[in-house]
Amino acid sequence: MATQQNNGQEQDLNHLRKVRREKLAELQANGQNPFEITKYDVTHHSQEVKDNFDELEGKHVVLAGRMMSKRVMGKASFCNVQDLQGNIQSYVARDSIGEEEYKAFKKMDIGDIVGLEGEVFKTKTGEISIHASAVKLLSKSLQILPEKFHGLTNTDTRYRQRYVDLIMNPEVKDTFIKRSKILTAIRKYLGNEGFMEVETPMLVQNAGGAAARPFETHFNALNENLKLRISLELYLKRLIVGGLERVYEIGRVFRNEGLDTRHNPEFTLMELYQAYTDYHGMMDLTENLYRFVAQEVLGTTQIVYKGIEMDLGKPFERITMVDAVKKYAGVDWNEVETLEQARELAKAHNLEFEERHKKGDILNLFFEEYVEEHLLQPTFVMDHPVEISPLTKKKPENPDYVERFEFFMNGWEMANAYSELNDPIDQRERFKAQEELLAQGDDEANTTDEDFMNALEIGMPPTGGIGFGIDRMCMLLTGAEAIRDVLLFPTMKSLGGADNKKDQAAESAPVEEKKEEKIDFSKVEIEPLFKEFVDFDTFSKSDFRAVKVKECVAVPKSKKLLQFTLDDGTGEDRTILSGIHAYYEPEELVGKTLIAITNLPPRAMMGIDSCGMLLSAIHEEEGEEKLHLLMVDNHIPAGAKLY
Repeated sequence: MATQQNNGQEQDLNHLRKVRREKLAELQANGQNPFEITKYDVTHHSQEVKDNFDELEGKHVVLAGRMMSKRVMGKASFCNVQDLQGNIQSYVARDSIGEEEYKAFKKMDIGDIVGLEGEVFKTKTGEISIHASAVKLLSKSLQILPEKFHGLTNTDTRYRQRYVDLIMNPEVKDTFIKRSKILTAIRKYLGNEGFMEVETPMLVQNAGGAAARPFETHFNALNENLKLRISLELYLKRLIVGGLERVYEIGRVFRNEGLDTRHNPEFTLMELYQAYTDYHGMMDLTENLYRFVAQEVLGTTQIVYKGIEMDLGKPFERITMVDAVKKYAGVDWNEVETLEQARELAKAHNLEFEERHKKGDILNLFFEEYVEEHLLQPTFVMDHPVEISPLTKKKPENPDYVERFEFFMNGWEMANAYSELNDPIDQRERFKAQEELLAQGDDEANTTDEDFMNALEIGMPPTGGIGFGIDRMCMLLTGAEAIRDVLLFPTMKSLGGADNKKDQAAESAPVEEKKEEKIDFSKVEIEPLFKEFVDFDTFSKSDFRAVKVKECVAVPKSKKLLQFTLDDGTGEDRTILSGIHAYYEPEELVGKTLIAITNLPPRAMMGIDSCGMLLSAIHEEEGEEKLHLLMVDNHIPAGAKLY
């Protein structure tokens, strides 16, 4: 029944699209092709007219925008036009614009781009409007906008077709206007502090400066393999060596990692470096920068994110990583003297670690597990272990730790800063240690950058440096729940997968009636069926339930695990971990209805209790294992029991 209804709706839409094309053909045949218009002189925007009504009442104005509604009533009509600032109503009367023009107006469609001119007035109901003297079609819309009252709500479609999202959802447009203001405010603050904005290469031979897997590409002209940068650090430090004492860059960086609510493989990073200061100087700069940007963009230093109030006006808390772990985990790392003691503590707290992890790595695991979620207010976590900080100066009084801080808000890492390492001998040793990790299978480890080493040997002054996640800053200041809500065009899995050209066409093309897919199972091998019987009572004790995926994220430090937050119908979130990252990206599973066994005992995985098991189907095809999660119709409610 639902399929028949959908087919009927699609047929109606195809008919409406056909009518629009016929209208365009008629205009073109009559020498009125709107696509031949090259300009239209606008004098005002909608909100300007509303804000300055007292001085504009009775005055002639010219606006342009997209027609979002139209109400035809014989000789007089109303329409609503939306522009950058908002929308405004227009009264369109035949006697005011002329008989032929009125006929043309009546043929215009919702979504058309129109030019509107006339006098500013107020209707009997008090609505500021334009009494039109002319309405001109500037561009014909050949597609159908989403229905007005339901709008565009499907998140996948919103991200893929951001242009429609911006048209239909005013709050989305407001978010991106705010994002632009945030970047302007950052540049204004840093300019006032004497910083110089620079640009550095995106295509590099050595992707260093962060722990991340790079994207790789090939440069045909030089027949060289290159990488996309994962940070801005090493080139900016070269500029400090060159005597540019305060430099910063706001730019895209690329990390070949998973997608979730806080991560996108390409994102905006700001890094800045200041000669003759240290990480304390970077803390002061961060406090002042965040206060300035919030005040400039929001008009206040007090922000609320998902009901959590954060005050940027108060001094930010400063705490060492060791003290933070003692405060929230009850473990005093000052008493941990050996790697063996650290491993025993990790085991006692059910923290999974790898053989290559050293004492400092395990301290960081405690911090991630027990501390991060508590850091809601602006907090600087200082003095990290040297093992996780390959580019940072050691603390002179305690060389096991470095002069580094991470800035946290809302439990998120917002910035990472160092007293930069400028000792070339020490730096080479650190790079060497990183290459050993690389050899042990850590594909996020750095390799030695010889040109950077040469720069350090020329001599770099004492320097403070910091990297800011601009997208997370925008999330907090705009109230966005996911990083994709502050990226105009977030990374999405191609529709259909294999053929990108077909996928791109599919994204914007009208939906055609689907033909039944023919699947070739000739190369598929499945595991032989069990010969032994299990008694019915034992089987019936397994509780199979439909569960809805509320959130899905990649588990940090794991290449395989995805962490699902599930609605199982009880009203309380259920967490299940599944080692299927090789087959699915987290973002494509949000909103799906899956099947889980819900009465298994909790099982600790990477320090997280997994409460149940999601069901998958596996088979082998040409020697390769394939896996598909068991997904069911979204009409099935969360918690529905399978019999």
